[in-house]
Amino acid sequence: MSMHVTSVGALRDPICRYPGSTLPVRGPCAELTPPYVAFLGGSETFGRFIEAPFVARVAHQLGQSCVNLGSINAGLDAMLNDAGVMRIAAGAGLSVVQLPPVQDLSNLYYRVHPRRNDRFLAPTARLTALYPKVDFTEFHFTRHLVTTLHQTGPGHFALLRDELRAVWLARMTQLLQALGERAFLLWLQYDALPPQAGDLPGPDPLAVTDAMVERLKPLARGVVEVPVTLAGHVPGETGKMVFGPLQAPAAGHMPGPAMHQRIATRLSAAITALH
Repeated sequence: MSMHVTSVGALRDPICRYPGSTLPVRGPCAELTPPYVAFLGGSETFGRFIEAPFVARVAHQLGQSCVNLGSINAGLDAMLNDAGVMRIAAGAGLSVVQLPPVQDLSNLYYRVHPRRNDRFLAPTARLTALYPKVDFTEFHFTRHLVTTLHQTGPGHFALLRDELRAVWLARMTQLLQALGERAFLLWLQYDALPPQAGDLPGPDPLAVTDAMVERLKPLARGVVEVPVTLAGHVPGETGKMVFGPLQAPAAGHMPGPAMHQRIATRLSAAITALH
């Protein structure tokens, strides 16, 4: 197990890499003796800036072994392309899958970093033809990319939006089928961001709609929806988090300990109801 350090004074997040996996997930590494509940997701599941993420709280509430496979800025590509992580998740009695935003995956229009899926790597010829006046060397993050493209040419953006949603549905279907339909979908719905105007920009998970989630329900045990308020919008909440001085803005845009407790309570109730 190694430690993840990004700034002086930051939380020294324990990082675990399981055998056969290259994806850095939240540690400490857990025993993989069945039965256990696996949790797949990005920064929220990992519990960035949080000493006790919701996965650890679910384990405490249920008295059951829980394996946190959350990885910072990971999306569907990072999960599906890591054989070790998928093997662990498929071996769980139950898996909880945090719904990711649609923009953090490679598609017909652009490629993302294979592990940190929020990183934009390069456009394809299809995207440069759609936006010939855009300098794509200016973009490093997918949300900045899609927000700018939406503002630059909303009419053209519909083609990209439809592709992202279609690819997201296809890969979510692939993921849930690989888990043997033994998964809860965790839909974190941020309620403290500006209201959505048109299709974009909007709250995370970006561009995920009720209709898309309905398409996935037959492949899952259920959907747990949790309204989430960012830590920066809750007085005193960031003071309960651990981060370095340069990370304060990022911490304010993540769920704080109170939200992790709310998520854990909702998940624990849903898992208990299965028995």
